[in-house]
Amino acid sequence: MRTGPSQEEVRRQNLGALLRYVHIHGPTSRAELTSELGLNRSTIGALTADLASAGLVTEAAPRETGRAGRPSLVVRPESARVYAYAFSIEVDQLRVARVGLGGEVLDLRAEERPAGLAAADAVPLLAELVKELQQSVLDGAVYVGGGVSVTRMMRRTDGKAGLSAGAGANAAAVAEPLGAALAGELGADRPVVVGNAADVAALAEHARGAAVGCDNVIYLQRDAGVDAGIIVGGRRLTGHAGQAGQVGHMVVLPGGRPCGCGSRGCWETEIGDHALLNAAGRDLTGGRDAALAIVDAASRGDATAQAAVRQVGDWLGFGLANLVNIFDPEMVIFGGTLRDVYLAAAAQVRSRLNSMALTAAREHVRLRTPNSARTPPSLAPPNWLSNASWPTRWTPPPSGRAPRRGPAGRGPPRRWRRGSAGHAGRCRLGSQRRRGGRG
Repeated sequence: MRTGPSQEEVRRQNLGALLRYVHIHGPTSRAELTSELGLNRSTIGALTADLASAGLVTEAAPRETGRAGRPSLVVRPESARVYAYAFSIEVDQLRVARVGLGGEVLDLRAEERPAGLAAADAVPLLAELVKELQQSVLDGAVYVGGGVSVTRMMRRTDGKAGLSAGAGANAAAVAEPLGAALAGELGADRPVVVGNAADVAALAEHARGAAVGCDNVIYLQRDAGVDAGIIVGGRRLTGHAGQAGQVGHMVVLPGGRPCGCGSRGCWETEIGDHALLNAAGRDLTGGRDAALAIVDAASRGDATAQAAVRQVGDWLGFGLANLVNIFDPEMVIFGGTLRDVYLAAAAQVRSRLNSMALTAAREHVRLRTPNSARTPPSLAPPNWLSNASWPTRWTPPPSGRAPRRGPAGRGPPRRWRRGSAGHAGRCRLGSQRRRGGRG
């Protein structure tokens, strides 16, 4: 009777743990790996040697530390050896990035999303962008899967996307298996997971961004509508029906402006692009660029624009106070165009929070914007998304030989094992060295 894992199984689990750690945290010394993974120095040395022989990591001496003694070697992920495709379906743009180990964006393509184009109809366009990216793939590089970030209502539990409420449609009318459709279009036997854009961003900030070390986080994002990625106790909140996080449809003004969901007075009607344009007396058809132009005008002293930003900022703080009272988060991050509004109206937001939120909840909450230290904000969504479909356990051959390409020339062989899809995990491992973001 088998009583436990074999020595080889333990070795493979340790290889996966080490590879995942450097993928999430970047260059890491052997000494830190020894401490964080709970393994001895000789084991760490053997594991890094195996990964280096497979071309997945490199080792080098650190820069001069000024300390006496022999410095610990630094282990770095080899970004181009394996890669994932990260897709971002936004209101007005389609993006595809090829992302390597360590979260490095190796290549990127983008094009405008035609007005009225359904998410399912965007699949062939995304596949064409992938064909362009494949031209720069190095010989021997291994494709491990992909992920789709969608700025629309969807079930968090299975990645099926409904029509966007922000587009004035019934969110329950359609369910589109985007991941399966895109995987079929690519013609590769690899998973393509689908995630709500706010969820993807929240998981990424939790893993390697502003919220590292925080297990209770709200990521607010405005694009098609206002959505939230919510992490509670280190785990993504999905809700019973997979619809958790639709904070834009929290009613803050009964009988107020009509919302695309069919209700009135929803929060997104007071902090969305139309609300900002209306407050500034601008054409409501201007969209996101016109709304951002108002924020820019406010920063340059335009009195009308400043008044509009203050008004929207006040409503932003109103809803924020409710969320802080309900979820008691450690951190709230403002993403998408809410980032610009928050930075321009921080005084109004904080004033509302201080006057409406419970003292015990507001005392410890930190307000931040996404961490863009590693990647420009425009590339951040596809970069973050790579974590949703990344292989968390690498299974090398016993000899430690480098993996060959799969039968189609792009996919990995069977000895590559995929970890849990759709959840970036806690990724904390005791380290809090990647804090960032502005607030």
